[in-house]
Amino acid sequence: MSLNPRNKAILALSDGTVVYGEAIGHKGITGGELCFNTSMTGYQEIFTDPSYYGQLMMMTYPHIGNYGTQPRDDEARKVMVAGVICRAFSHEYSNPMADRSLQEYLEYNEITGISGVDTRKLVRHVREKGVMNAVISSTEMDEKKLVQMAKEWDDMVGLELATKVTRSEAQTVNGKDDFRVAAFDYGIKQNIINNLNKRGCTLRIFPAKTSVEEIKEWKADGYFFSNGPGDPTATAEYALETVNYAKETGKPVFGICLGHQLDGTQRRT
Repeated sequence: MSLNPRNKAILALSDGTVVYGEAIGHKGITGGELCFNTSMTGYQEIFTDPSYYGQLMMMTYPHIGNYGTQPRDDEARKVMVAGVICRAFSHEYSNPMADRSLQEYLEYNEITGISGVDTRKLVRHVREKGVMNAVISSTEMDEKKLVQMAKEWDDMVGLELATKVTRSEAQTVNGKDDFRVAAFDYGIKQNIINNLNKRGCTLRIFPAKTSVEEIKEWKADGYFFSNGPGDPTATAEYALETVNYAKETGKPVFGICLGHQLDGTQRRT
């Protein structure tokens, strides 16, 4: 087993809470809204989930990195989280199918993180105190500076982020062609595409901002609104026209996460 250097890192919350741990991933400073995930497996899928774009991800399951990473587990073309926070980080991995360690994966994607943190305690703290921003640093060690940085970090409220993670042009993904589904990419995960394909659906995946005229031309049997990051109200500024059109067709409509919130948005008068 190789020995890995252990450098200090700090996690500073905007409410003044400061936690010390060990640096993982890329050396530097990162920040964002503090969120958490309780999954026992699937850390790579979580880190590449576009719904978490720009957020700091706390993993409540203690052992992270123990089975390494492999390309097929990516949900998007790149890592979407801004930083990683965990309890026990594994520099070594045992999965023979993996192509590299999580440390190498985070370094390659320039993602800064911290380990050795009681993430379950922090999750309870956030649940009691409310949503807040935080900063992870493995370079700057001044607590006051980092807390102030967390306070000044951009708030998620009102942010439109779907256009940051969507594809640049429409793409057709063929299934058995039993059904034609128009899918709207506000941050769609690869596994959603895979599962719709397995169920006989051919998808035409449209960028977040697509005209109704272009959508009509494809003559879909149903409409899917994907997951994605940011404030649904901000996304609705341009997406609501498409959502309303899909509802008016009388054909099946399905949404996940952000897409579900958009589907529940009322028509403007």
